[in-house]
Amino acid sequence: MSSLLLILAVVVVTVVLQKYSSPVKAEWTRDLSGGFFGQKKKTLPAKQSAASCSPHRNCPSDHFSFFLQSGAANVVGPKICVQNQLVLGSVKNNAGPGINIVIINGRSAEVLHSAYFNMYSGDVSPLIELLKNIQKGSIVLMASYDDPSTKLTDDARKLISELGSSAVSSLGFRDNWVFVGGKGFKAQSDYEKHLKNDKEKNKYENWPELIQLQGCIPKYPE
Repeated sequence: MSSLLLILAVVVVTVVLQKYSSPVKAEWTRDLSGGFFGQKKKTLPAKQSAASCSPHRNCPSDHFSFFLQSGAANVVGPKICVQNQLVLGSVKNNAGPGINIVIINGRSAEVLHSAYFNMYSGDVSPLIELLKNIQKGSIVLMASYDDPSTKLTDDARKLISELGSSAVSSLGFRDNWVFVGGKGFKAQSDYEKHLKNDKEKNKYENWPELIQLQGCIPKYPE
């Protein structure tokens, strides 16, 4: 009899817990200062697609295809694809917080350089040095991750604007930004997107939604 009563008691407790317990769990994120806050955030993009460059883009023979994706908050890294091949991304271990850069030959699409520069706690000098030494005829692709602007000086902004960026002058803390420009191409690029960090509109709490950009880049003329 006592065993039967015990089984009945367990069943009753289980039903009560299922009825009144909440299925929602608090999600916690960490900001750059190390603080924690418990506001519920929207789901970040799945990491399993980190190596994908889809949707693929077919371009004319005198153009190169590209696909850019900014980072999502400080969780999902950016990616840069050229000719439907991943050139920079977390799975290649060459992407990181700040400004991510790929430089390619404007005639052959050969990858000349890839790197990232931490613009929150890093040094802007290596970025400036790289920008100064970009050769004429090179195509430059950039994607932000987390914060692209805290250490970005006027000199660095000027060098990026000379590659064709119009948004870099107003690039702010934790903005999302993707850009394709070049050395020796026309003054202003047609390939750029910029999304401001706005707490009233952000998708990922203290970060805006990730942005993507794809298209066809004309080859540098012979």
